[in-house]
Amino acid sequence: MKPVLVVGASVGGSIAACTLRELGVEVVLLERDLNYVKPCGGAVPPLVFSEYHLPESLIDRKVTLAVVASPRQAAEFPVASSHPSDRDFIAMVRREKFDRFIRQRAVQLGATLIEGKFTGMDVTADGVRVTWEDKQRRIQTLDVCAVIGADGAYSAVAKALGLERLPMAVAYQERIRLPEQVMHYWEQRAALYLGDDVSPDLYAWVFPKYDHVAAGIGAGAGKTQQARALLNNLKQRLKDQLGQGESILFEAHHLPMHPRKHLSYERVALIGDAAGLVQATSGEGIYWAMKSGEMAARAIAANLDTPSAAHLRREYDAAWWKRYRPTYTFLQILQRISYNGDIQREIFAAMCQDRDVQRLTFDSYLAKHIEPAPWSIQMKITVHWLATAAREVAAHRFGLPRRPTPQPSRL
Repeated sequence: MKPVLVVGASVGGSIAACTLRELGVEVVLLERDLNYVKPCGGAVPPLVFSEYHLPESLIDRKVTLAVVASPRQAAEFPVASSHPSDRDFIAMVRREKFDRFIRQRAVQLGATLIEGKFTGMDVTADGVRVTWEDKQRRIQTLDVCAVIGADGAYSAVAKALGLERLPMAVAYQERIRLPEQVMHYWEQRAALYLGDDVSPDLYAWVFPKYDHVAAGIGAGAGKTQQARALLNNLKQRLKDQLGQGESILFEAHHLPMHPRKHLSYERVALIGDAAGLVQATSGEGIYWAMKSGEMAARAIAANLDTPSAAHLRREYDAAWWKRYRPTYTFLQILQRISYNGDIQREIFAAMCQDRDVQRLTFDSYLAKHIEPAPWSIQMKITVHWLATAAREVAAHRFGLPRRPTPQPSRL
């Protein structure tokens, strides 16, 4: 049996390779640059570590406090689910450490790792002939039974399939080493910031790492040129919380704005950013890349003789959307009604004070699926939202006072 080729050895591709090897399938893992570190906020839910048997030594920080701040108010609240446990935290990781560990596990399981650039493929009834360029810029060929495209937002595999490039958002991030007393503030705290000055249509963030913080902004399609100015605005807005920090590194990358129509094609499956599986509201992609890598690998392993588009779409695409469509749909709606305008941002920040909203948010985030709330809770949240919306609209249009909102802790 010919091997399966996985293009891209980041978290999604490496999990796909691990899954295939655990199922006894030969794997070639092709990575363009083994020294590349993907720019990323690095927030993952704790279930990643239990689900994929990863050591918690990969975690830099366990965030137990969340901050959501609009231009006029802020909410600070604990990371707490409906059923409190020692798993109520957001894990912060560095991709250079996290990705490397999973990639090495794939190799230990028997995957063949090659450093080279995917250049094209020819899909036939018998398999896929892939061309790739090695580090000496020589063109090589490889015959495989199927291909998994895990090569990011600008996927060369998707391009080889003739697919259009997805609309992209930009994420621009600076790693900042802080004085010890300032870093203490961020040790268990992560924050999201809303406003035209820091992100016209998404949000900005500060996430703690091992010995520094990652401060970044997200902006929608067509706003790449504004990224540096938006990040400078964020740093100015947070001059008290960031202090006199030392800049370590600037990073930028693009994120797809919505999923592709199909995840699978004849003998080819796309996962993670290549498939557009990034959450619209949060920009979260790590877990979704890992999970889609696992599910695509299982679908291919179950159809090694005939990994047709029909078979893969039934066992990968259909299974994926049956499981996760409610999550994606809800978060797409939330993004539209929460970030696009001053009033929406103020409503969003005010609603983050609601204990039911907090609990349901973390129930969904920590478990990675939408848990239906009791009707009584849904009605309570709806009434609260309507009252909050009316108050914010009145404050915005007529200058009426807002209800005081508790402010987060300061240095």
